[in-house]
Formats: sequence, structure tokens, C-alpha cells
Amino acid sequence: MAGVELTDLSTVYPNGVRAVDSLDLSVRDGEFFALLGPSGCGKTTLLRTIAGLEQASAGVVSIGGTDVTRVEPGRRRVAMVFQDYALFPHMTVAQNIAYPLRVRRASKAAQREAASRTSEGLGLAGLLERRPGQLSGGQQQRVALARAIAMEADVLLLDEPLSNLDARLRLEARTFLKRLQRELGLTTVFVTHDQAEALALADRIAVMSEGRIRQLGSPKEVFQRPGDTFVANFIGSTPMNLLPGTVSEGLVEVAGARLKPPPGLDLPDGTPVTAGIRPEYLHAAASSADGLTGTVSIVENMGVTSLVTIECPDETLVGLTVAEQHEPEVGATVTAVPEAGRLLLYDGGTSRLLGEAKVDA
Repeated sequence: MAGVELTDLSTVYPNGVRAVDSLDLSVRDGEFFALLGPSGCGKTTLLRTIAGLEQASAGVVSIGGTDVTRVEPGRRRVAMVFQDYALFPHMTVAQNIAYPLRVRRASKAAQREAASRTSEGLGLAGLLERRPGQLSGGQQQRVALARAIAMEADVLLLDEPLSNLDARLRLEARTFLKRLQRELGLTTVFVTHDQAEALALADRIAVMSEGRIRQLGSPKEVFQRPGDTFVANFIGSTPMNLLPGTVSEGLVEVAGARLKPPPGLDLPDGTPVTAGIRPEYLHAAASSADGLTGTVSIVENMGVTSLVTIECPDETLVGLTVAEQHEPEVGATVTAVPEAGRLLLYDGGTSRLLGEAKVDA
């Protein structure tokens, strides 16, 4: 196994677009690492640069302590699973799995053994004579993974591996991927735009924008303590409430309310800030001096919870999560009270997080 080290890495396309911009990153040996961000942020280009499918314009790519920046893809000991799986339609499952060994001119016996060994572990033993067109999306994904594993690479690269699956199958595949990676102990870097997928799978996450890393941390760190308003707005099944405010007499004036700032954060009066609070960390109350009061405008049923939108003074909209059977009526007056220690403050100019926010263990 091997870690991946990127130093001052840039990938610039011929049209001048800097898809990866002077990026530094260290992926630990055996880590399940996610590159997360919106379309066009550079995450797939970064993955392809690690694989050698895109040529680095500057900087260094090291795998297992060896500089592979100018090494051709086939000699980097990396295996890549593409978004569309890239299976050969005219080959059987067994032939697809064994193809990397065929390229290396391994014996037919070795090819058969590799196909048998990897297919059994991935639940494909009964499908070896089928062709990709006879398989479901989840089965094709497993064939692509089996082919990558058969390569016995040091690093596994996954490009949006679950995006072609339906919602139910995506959940099953997510659990399967997590278990497989733990069993293999294989250094894995995967690209996704689905923040729920990244939060569920990754040991650490790099949130990307415009070819750069905006924040790097564990799923809990990125979710509970977003480093700036971009990350705060991107991470989470429902967006974080980000409300403009001003510090006054030690409190934060926001949306007609006066809220206590995070502990230990002492800001001068008049400081412009953006208050951030996740809907999951807000609770409805009939009235409170420590909350945001407004009129319920929308109630969205999410199953066991509902997302409630309220309109506060100055037409500020706030979302909060309430348990089923406790949904307020549209038009009702509700106060949304933040959980203790969950309010975050961001600099009104730089949009960076202020102070130290607690991350649950």
C-alpha cells in the first residue's frame, strides 16, 4: 500500500483554464479520502492527474514516496474506476476482470485465478460468463471494482463511482464500498459531488472550488465547523442558514434577534458578521429571548422530520428541522432557538470562520 503526496500541483488545459491550481495534499496510507465539490471545481482533473491520465503542468505527484509526475499511467501502480465503469462490452465478466493481467502478459491460468478470486469476494461468481449488457448497474460497478482490485495496485481511484445507480442501490453500494475498503486496507481516493456520500464514506474530505482546496478535515469537522461560508453552504443535506448580522454590546444582532456569540469570541461593536446555524441545530419554541422569531411560510415533509421555513424581520428566511407530528401550521409564529454552542460566526469581509467552534467527538 502507499500514500499519495501532491506538492504545489497545477494542471492547466491548453485553453488556459487552471483546473488544478497550486494544490498541496497528503493522502495517508490506507485512507479512504474524498474529493468533494461542485461540477467544474477540478476534482476529476485532480484524480486524473494522480492517475497520469492528465499531465501535471507544475508540481509533484508522489505515490509511496516515489515521484511519479512524469511516469506513464501503466507504471504508477494505481487502479481507476471510471464513472461509466468503462467495461469492454464484447468481453465476459471474467475477461473484463482479468484484462489488466492479460495486458501484463500473465498466464491464462493466472488470469482465471484472479477473476475467480476477486469475483467471489464481490458476489460475481455466478456471472463470470455474462457480458456487461446482461448486468444491472450495481453488478457492472462491482465488475469494474473487481478489475481494479485484480491489478493489485497501491492506490484505488474512484471517479463518481455511485452516480449511475438509483437511490436504493446507491445506499447499498455505499455500505459495500466502505466494507470493501476496510477489508482491503487500500489507499482510496474518490471523487463525488454528493456531500452525503462523502460524509458517509470518507475518513477525510477535501472540499474543492476553482481548483483549490477550501477545507480539509474529517466529516465531522467539515460538517460541524465549516471553514468558510462556501463550505457551510455546500455541506449538508439542507443548506446552513447564513444570515448577515452585526455585533452590538457583546451580542449578535441578526434577523431581529440578539444572539449570544460562541464562547470565547470577543468582537468589537459594529463588527459585520455572518451568523451560521444548521437547520438540524435549531429547535422550535413558542417564544424565547434567545431565538429567531418569524412566521412559518413552508413546511416540507422529509419523512421522520420536517423542514420548516420561517420568514423573520427584513424578510430573512430561516430553515429548522422539527420531528414528525410537531410541525407548526403555515402562518404560525415560531421562534427558532439554536442549540448551545452551535452558532457559528463568519467574518463579514473574508467569509472565514471566526473563533474556535467545538467539534463533537
